[in-house]
Amino acid sequence: MTATKQQLDRRDSIDTAAVVLMLLLTMSWGMNGVAAKLATSGYNPIFLNVARSGIGCILVFLWCLYRGVPLWSRDGTLWAGIAAGLLFGTEFILVFVSLEYTTVARNSLLVNTMPFWVLIGAHFWLGERMTLQKLLGLLLAFGGVAVVFSDKLSMTGSSTLVGDLLALVAGLLWALTTLVIKGTKLSNAGAEKVLLYQLVVSALMAVPLVSLAGPALRDVSAVATGALLFQAVYVVAFTYILWFWLMRRYPAAGLSSFAFLSPAFSVICGWLVLGEPLTWNIFLALGLIVAGLMIVNRPSRKTVPAAE
Repeated sequence: MTATKQQLDRRDSIDTAAVVLMLLLTMSWGMNGVAAKLATSGYNPIFLNVARSGIGCILVFLWCLYRGVPLWSRDGTLWAGIAAGLLFGTEFILVFVSLEYTTVARNSLLVNTMPFWVLIGAHFWLGERMTLQKLLGLLLAFGGVAVVFSDKLSMTGSSTLVGDLLALVAGLLWALTTLVIKGTKLSNAGAEKVLLYQLVVSALMAVPLVSLAGPALRDVSAVATGALLFQAVYVVAFTYILWFWLMRRYPAAGLSSFAFLSPAFSVICGWLVLGEPLTWNIFLALGLIVAGLMIVNRPSRKTVPAAE
């Protein structure tokens, strides 16, 4: 595709097609936690990470070959890519292990604190000043985290706190992955190449760790296998590639405004599919975190956005 053609395909605002696709994406990402919980009934959480990343990696690589996406150029991203992959892999191992102890709703709310950890890290590491508006969003979000930990009614047992802490650390690792990508030469690499770094390293690093979570195969069923394939084929390969396509054609600020929908869909899907309890505290936590996300992602009127 020529540069002229790419410019013609570029949109200056979010249209109906983008809204529909972002609703599809955020709903899919919200269902991912439910799929992971179902998959761990048939596969141990570390093996699940190997299979999910491995299958997804193969599919994304084939897509890159089909589209002619350059992957092998020496651009100085190798070590940063390995670091991002290690963080990414550890994050998802913690997410999957967390789901063995806590609910999808609690897990999703805590993992989705990622943007707020990024705010803190970017302020100190990348020199991106935290505004009063963003600080307000940050305080609301961490108020939501406090509410999650204080909610005893949605706890599934005494080990729920362990799962909650693992999910919170996973959100922190997700933020560190983002900061590594933003603060190194990976920021200039193609999105597909960055994703492949994460998938390849994530799969390889987890292979020797599989036995730590017991037998790789548990009660393997069509539901567990379907949930695994849903994550690997649909979420990792299809939705991420669709996300890259949207990012190239629409303003990033407009797309990021949909971020609050993902944890909302997770809470709803956990209740609908798994019958997880919904308490007033969970709704309050969701409201605080969603409000925080909306405030953080709201563009400042005084700021002129960089050319897309």
